[in-house]
Amino acid sequence: MTSFISEYWSDLSELFSNSQQRLYFGYLLCALIIAFFWLIKSGENVKGSLAKAAGMRQWLCRSALADYQLIIINKAVFLLLIPLLVTKLSIATAMFELMHQGFSQRSSIDNELPSWLIISAFTLCIFLLDDLARFYLHKLMHEIPWLWEFHKTHHSATAMTPLTVLRTHPVEGLIFALRSAFVQGLCIAVFIYFFADKVDLYTVLEVNVLVFAFNVAGANLRHSHVPIYYWRWLETIIISPAQHQIHHSIQPRHFNKNYGAILAIWDKFCDSHCYSEPQHALQFGLNRKQLRSEHHLYSLYFAAFANIYASCKRYFQRASR
Repeated sequence: MTSFISEYWSDLSELFSNSQQRLYFGYLLCALIIAFFWLIKSGENVKGSLAKAAGMRQWLCRSALADYQLIIINKAVFLLLIPLLVTKLSIATAMFELMHQGFSQRSSIDNELPSWLIISAFTLCIFLLDDLARFYLHKLMHEIPWLWEFHKTHHSATAMTPLTVLRTHPVEGLIFALRSAFVQGLCIAVFIYFFADKVDLYTVLEVNVLVFAFNVAGANLRHSHVPIYYWRWLETIIISPAQHQIHHSIQPRHFNKNYGAILAIWDKFCDSHCYSEPQHALQFGLNRKQLRSEHHLYSLYFAAFANIYASCKRYFQRASR
């Protein structure tokens, strides 16, 4: 029990001390600075800009308090379940063995290419494949009814702070963890098979350099009340904070838009892309008449199971008739 508590607090503190986490204090500080100067540019005075960038009203509201409860409980749940989950290393090993069995002779392509090119290709490939898989799974979370029941926990936030990124149902968290393990394991296996020990990542603070750039450029503002938007041509390539805030909007015209995590190109291909709308104030949540009870732990954790059970029951009743 003592070791579990120690590991729990260690994992919880790493949310802010580990550079591989979105909520790393350095990324949060960058987001605060970007928000401050954005508000200054928008005409706010220094004091008002600092107050709005910090957003204490959002951090102390009922929706944010629900975020904190979910983070605290989910961390304990995942700590218990991690030993049961398949890892990217085990997937990479299995895929590597399958490729050895499927191909009679290993390619010698690794001897023909310079190391910098292999590392660049691996860095870009794992970034693109991971972002595409995240986009597609997110899209399915909205389109498949039983998955939406779990994803609703995230969309029930009526105020957003950087910590809202972790406002997820444990089932959704497990699905996304498996997605990450599979995608990264597959990419690692393929590159090691063809390029052996030349495979490596370009990193900053042990983070993929492209992901690091995304985090430093204000990734945490995507879940915030500061609607930072980009030029339209750039919003065709990269999801701006304002675009992700549109994804959380209760306006019907914004439903099922901007699924992308980093890149907007996937949304462009799937006709789910929406540019930011700086002139419109957004309201977040599930609907205009959202109940206070939707921030309660029962709604956040167990309502999904109850709704899925009720849907299945109605389906079988109709089928029997």
